[in-house]
Amino acid sequence: LEDAGSQGSALAPMIASLRTLRPAARPRRWLTDALHVAPRAFGSSPALAPQHKVVVIGGGVVGTSVLYHLAKLGWSDVALLERKVLTAGSTWHAAGGFHALNSDPTVSALQSYTINLYREIEELSGQSCGLKYTGGTNFACTEERWQYLRNEWAKHRTMGIESVLLTPEECKERCPILDTTHVIGGLFDANEGYLDCSGVTWAFAKSAQHYGATIHQHTKVESLKQLSNGSWEVVTDKGVCVAEHVVNCGGLWAREVGAMAGVHLPLLPMQHHYLITEDLKEDAGLFFAIDLDGENYIRSERGGVLLGVYEPDCRPWAADATPWDYGEDELLPPDLDRIAPQLEKAYSRYPVLEQAGVRSVVNGAFTFAPDGNPLIGPVQGTGLASAAPSGDVRNYWVACAVMAGFAQGGGVGLCLAEWMIHGRAQSYPDIFAMDVARFGRWASKAYTLQKSQENYSRRFRISYPNEELPAARGLKTSALHAQMEAAGANFGSSYGLEYAKYFAADTPETYSLCRSNVFPIVAQEVDAVRNKVGLLEMSTFSKYEVTGPESRP
Repeated sequence: LEDAGSQGSALAPMIASLRTLRPAARPRRWLTDALHVAPRAFGSSPALAPQHKVVVIGGGVVGTSVLYHLAKLGWSDVALLERKVLTAGSTWHAAGGFHALNSDPTVSALQSYTINLYREIEELSGQSCGLKYTGGTNFACTEERWQYLRNEWAKHRTMGIESVLLTPEECKERCPILDTTHVIGGLFDANEGYLDCSGVTWAFAKSAQHYGATIHQHTKVESLKQLSNGSWEVVTDKGVCVAEHVVNCGGLWAREVGAMAGVHLPLLPMQHHYLITEDLKEDAGLFFAIDLDGENYIRSERGGVLLGVYEPDCRPWAADATPWDYGEDELLPPDLDRIAPQLEKAYSRYPVLEQAGVRSVVNGAFTFAPDGNPLIGPVQGTGLASAAPSGDVRNYWVACAVMAGFAQGGGVGLCLAEWMIHGRAQSYPDIFAMDVARFGRWASKAYTLQKSQENYSRRFRISYPNEELPAARGLKTSALHAQMEAAGANFGSSYGLEYAKYFAADTPETYSLCRSNVFPIVAQEVDAVRNKVGLLEMSTFSKYEVTGPESRP
């Protein structure tokens, strides 16, 4: 905000007082107002069967969604193994918002599917999901952001998502505590809101049980070994079973579950803060909003609000390895100095917060991939399993780094289940943005550390067409790189390899939602190739080696 700096001194006492707060040891009771209804317990877990078609490792919202979709689509001989209890890890402390807005059309469609799925599993399981369809409003406070929201609205029209563009006054009607001073407009989707994270996870689990799946809590997977027929020996602290397929939904522990099979997964746990305030002086009703330019989200929480931020000065957690003894209800110490600038913006946007006390501060970890999208699909052939005894793995699947689990978890479960059963994601065939194969062995720990932090810090920034981000560049270059650089090439990156986008050394691209400043330069190159001659380096193209008795040179 333009006036955030002037507000800083007034908000300093509030920031100082927040530093004295400590996370509760087990704060589930106040994390969402939906938790007034406790999930139904399973009772004791059944004995581990000696064999299953599929073993799903990890009992968060993604693991239970995968289990549900596999069972619903006909693979009922599926079992979920959870080292502690369902929701332990990141799921239990999530803020629980769900929305359809995403820069990738397929991911946006998957999020819409996820939202519509909740009523279905609620009815099937008899387990309340604590759904609050408040509608969700995204605010624009710059002209460029307003253009972005108008573009998203037009995209939604082609996808059957019925979003609405709002005036500043209409934004305030849907978020009564909003100060509209800098608001230009908004985008509203009535099918958005928030939910009970624990209730949704248990609803997926009970719905999966309805179709024949089994769930084993307090069952820690200790090792994985691929057998000669491609199946997996799964060793747990409760016994051994053999599974035709293994699905890694390990969440915070996905890297460790990957390492058991010789698989490197490029993901990183990141710290994330939100606040729970005490009751506001006036009833603001139920609402959910995202201030994209202020880098925060806010929703009603009992009589107060839940306020979360995505700070550019972000921090990873457990960068090398997630400790196995990390508990089912632990939080991280707050680090409020880092998020103070975002809090100042939020308190300026919602002035009523200055009169509300803060009940608690939540700092929890959840996983990010280098580009912020989930990692799903088969690992075989990606190069990520080079540490496996055979140099690759069969029948090893992943569904992890789903940092927006309650917006995307249902769609991720559907896509992976269809992929496993039918050989492709039939409902949404273009899911490359989530395919684990978009990364290879070049996506090292150092690369993942840099890119995941870069992506988190830009969570609410505008993603521009053709945009190239600066972190972790130059991993791979072709034999012609030096010559092209000398000729004035501006480079992009594809699968870790640098390639020439256009030639004009003195003209870096200024990214835009419209035609950028390099459009005339590219037009000249196109004209030259069309009417004269040009050379194209094809190092970034895929290469296939075809072998077998019917192959021909």
